Amino acid sequence: MEIKIAQRNAMLRSDATQKLLAFAGLIVLFIVFSIASPNFFKFSNIVSIVLATCVTGVLALGVNFVIISGGIDLSVGTVMTFSAVIAGVFITYWQTPIIFGVVGGIAAGAFCGFISGTLITRLKIPPFIATLGMFMATKGLSLVISGTKPIYMNDRPGVSKISMGSMLNSIIPGFEIPNAVLIFIGAAIVANIILTKTVLGRYTFSIGSNEEATRLSGVNVARWKTTVYALCGAFCGLAGIIIASRLNSAQPGLGSGYEFEAITAVVIGGTSLDGGEGTIGGTIIGAFIMSVLTNGLRILSVPQEWQLVVTGFILVLAVYADVLRRRKQ
Repeated sequence: MEIKIAQRNAMLRSDATQKLLAFAGLIVLFIVFSIASPNFFKFSNIVSIVLATCVTGVLALGVNFVIISGGIDLSVGTVMTFSAVIAGVFITYWQTPIIFGVVGGIAAGAFCGFISGTLITRLKIPPFIATLGMFMATKGLSLVISGTKPIYMNDRPGVSKISMGSMLNSIIPGFEIPNAVLIFIGAAIVANIILTKTVLGRYTFSIGSNEEATRLSGVNVARWKTTVYALCGAFCGLAGIIIASRLNSAQPGLGSGYEFEAITAVVIGGTSLDGGEGTIGGTIIGAFIMSVLTNGLRILSVPQEWQLVVTGFILVLAVYADVLRRRKQ
């Protein structure tokens, strides 16, 4: 019993240290980019960073559950796009109420996650292959359904208000915080409650720590893992709604690359790729680091190809740091 308590305390200290280091890295990035370019710390650019974080952050919240459970999901970016296209079909093609499009987009994402989870748990396909297949399938379906053209929602002004409107401004005049930020905060709160206060959260950690022991204890591992992937898909659907609202259109070619930003954000935030360890707070910090890094490099006019090089280096460095931390534990 004392050994388990000591291991738990060591893990908590490790999580706290990881989050502290990630937060310190975020502050350093802000300082460096602010010194390098006077345009970085402008209010309009800060708003742009926060809005970008809302998309990457919501995706990272979903991926966080999957990685904690010991899995991986490479399809989150294209599932997000597919969800946005489905929402566009409801809102623009079928002219349904906007709320139907929102629900339809989130449901489409959850369904994609459910399919991935089923392939992994029932057909025993490795998560890497199953989600890579979903990546390609949703990318193709987005292009097929949209006719390879963006689905514009300009005739439905309420769509843009989902992300770019300011509900708080109507309550507190002059307090113009985009609704996308409130959605992100709400999603983070819900994710934290699920992860720390519910049976799903406990089983997510348990499966990631020792799947076989969890199965032998009587838990239906297949059902709960499928639920985890479906939950990740639902977060992807929500991210699709946010980005479609922000662009006022569903862009079928968008999405590829977001999965790597989301996974990198999760790993930077302290979630172990070995599973069984991770927090929502750390993931949020990781998402901000990725947004600040991408925005800062763009402000400095760093070519797109070199931005990818830097992102890849950061991912490898974060994984290596996780390996060292696990060895120390």
